[in-house]
Amino acid sequence: MNHNTARHATATMTKHQPDPQPAAADRPIPYAIGPQAAALLDAIEMHPLFPRLRTSTLKYPECWATFTGYPIISEWDLDEDGPRLFVEALRVMAMKAAVFAATGDERAAELEVSAPVDEMVHALTAQFTILSRIQADLTVSFIHSTDNERFTYEEDGYTDQVYRAAGWGELPRRYWIGQAETRRRLGILLEHYESIGIGHGGRSHFFTFR
Repeated sequence: MNHNTARHATATMTKHQPDPQPAAADRPIPYAIGPQAAALLDAIEMHPLFPRLRTSTLKYPECWATFTGYPIISEWDLDEDGPRLFVEALRVMAMKAAVFAATGDERAAELEVSAPVDEMVHALTAQFTILSRIQADLTVSFIHSTDNERFTYEEDGYTDQVYRAAGWGELPRRYWIGQAETRRRLGILLEHYESIGIGHGGRSHFFTFR
C-alpha cells in the first residue's frame, strides 16, 4: 500500500471521531440492559409500520451507499446481505435506545458499531417519518448522531456483551468486523479505487462523463 492510500485509510476511520468512548461505569451492565433491548426489538417488530420500515430501508442502498461501509464485506452482495444487515442494524437501534432509556446520556448510547452495520443503520435512520411514528407510539428515543460516533468497534467489547445478553446469540462476523481488520480491508479497497481514478475513499474522481 502506498503512503497516500494508507493515509486515506486512516482518515476514513478517524473522520468525525469524538473524544474517547465513555467509561464502562457510565453505561449500564450489559446483562441488565440486554433484555430491555430484546423487549424493545420485539415491540418494534410488532408495530404495524414495521413492514414498511423494512421495505424502505432495504430500498435505500439502491440510491445511496458509501465506498467504505458495505464494500469491506468479503464478496458483498446487496440482495444476499441487505436483509441480514437490516436485522443487525435494527438490533443496534434497539440496544442504543435501551442504553439511552437507562442513562439519558446520548453519548453513552452511541455504541461502537462495525462499518457495514453502521451503514445499514444510516439507511434505517433515513426513514425519518416511519421511525418518528414508531418512536412516538412506543415512547422511546432512537439514538443516532454522527458527532458522537466512534469508529473503534472491537470484538467482545460492550456492544457485543449487550448483544449476547439480549439473547441474540453470537454476532455474525461477516458483518461485525473489528477496527484493525477494517483498516486492512479499507487499504485494499482504496488501492482498487485509486487504480480506476476514484480517490479519497470515494470523495473524488477524475471522470468527465464524455
